[in-house]
Amino acid sequence: MTQETSIAEKAPESIIVNPIPPAKKEKVTIQDLIDALNALADDVGQISELTSEEKLLVSEFFASLFKLMQPWVSSIAISPSALSNEKANVAQAYIDPTGHLAVLFNDGRFELIDLSEQKNRDLMVAVIEDTVPKFKQFSASQKRKIEARIKFLSEITKEIQKIATVISQ
Repeated sequence: MTQETSIAEKAPESIIVNPIPPAKKEKVTIQDLIDALNALADDVGQISELTSEEKLLVSEFFASLFKLMQPWVSSIAISPSALSNEKANVAQAYIDPTGHLAVLFNDGRFELIDLSEQKNRDLMVAVIEDTVPKFKQFSASQKRKIEARIKFLSEITKEIQKIATVISQ
C-alpha cells in the first residue's frame, strides 16, 4: 500500500480552536418582563397609529390615481418582473384606476387583486414603483398629440381665414 492510500483512508481529525463556553442563562426578573411588556405596548400603539395613517394615504393615493389615469388610460400594463418578488409566474398584469390589479398567470389562472387591502400593501408598492415612471410617458405622449393638433389646426385655420377674407370682400 502506498502512502497516498494510507493518508486517504485516515479519518479527518477535528480541530477545536478556542471553544466558546456555553453562555450562562441569566434569570429574567419580573421587572425585565414588565419592561418588555411596556415596550411591546408602545410598539403596538405605534403600529396602530401607523396603520391608520397608511390606510388614509392608500385611500388618497388611489383617489388621485383615478383622477390621473382617467383622461389618458383605462389601465396600465405592469411589468411581470416588477411583481416577481410578490407573485410568481405572472404572464401579464394590469392596474385599473380603482386600484385593482388584474393578473394573468402563465398557467392560465386569473386573479383580481384589490391593492388597497392591507394584505396587499407590499404588492401595491411594487406596482407603484413600476407605474409611476410610466405617467411621464403618458403625459409626454399626450403633450405631443396636443401639439400636433395645434400645429395642424393653426395651419388649416390660417388658410381658411385667407379664404374667408376673400369671400367677405
